[in-house]
Amino acid sequence: MELDLKDLRKGDTICCLALIFTVFGIVGWIYEMLFYRINDGMFVERGQGLGPWLPIYGFGAVFICLFAIRFRKSMPAVFLMSALVSGVVEYLTGWVLYTFFDGLRLWDYNTEIWNWGNINGYICLRSILLFAFAGVFLIYAALPMIGRLQERIPEKAFRAICLIPAVLFLVDIAGGYILRIW
Repeated sequence: MELDLKDLRKGDTICCLALIFTVFGIVGWIYEMLFYRINDGMFVERGQGLGPWLPIYGFGAVFICLFAIRFRKSMPAVFLMSALVSGVVEYLTGWVLYTFFDGLRLWDYNTEIWNWGNINGYICLRSILLFAFAGVFLIYAALPMIGRLQERIPEKAFRAICLIPAVLFLVDIAGGYILRIW
């Protein structure tokens, strides 16, 4: 099934994006836990919240979905658009955090293994390629799975499955930032 966001039941586009945000935020957290186990030789807690999620991965997935879905008839185009979108999101986020939040760096590719094509520690080729492959998975596997789920279960159940975890994610992230400020 080829899913376009406008094919969803009325009102379910936001729910679908909320589910993508949450699922890919969790997948990103798992990826980072495993990567830093390899990089540092031990598990390093990632993120500032209590939950197993990282918002940049959620936002990156949502932006990839919004920009790359229109190219879904061409897998190479989806791959390239996913690489471009993720590179821009990651670079801008890193730069904004560093520039406007007193030198805050939540990641620094200067200090990591496999950091080819590193640009100011904000992006590197390894991360861009990984996110591009994740974008292909998102467009060709995750979205069709979400579409099938949406078709098979009642509207209220679908919305609860999408929105409750996303609200918990956002409350956890907001709480982490509020505690960091105080």
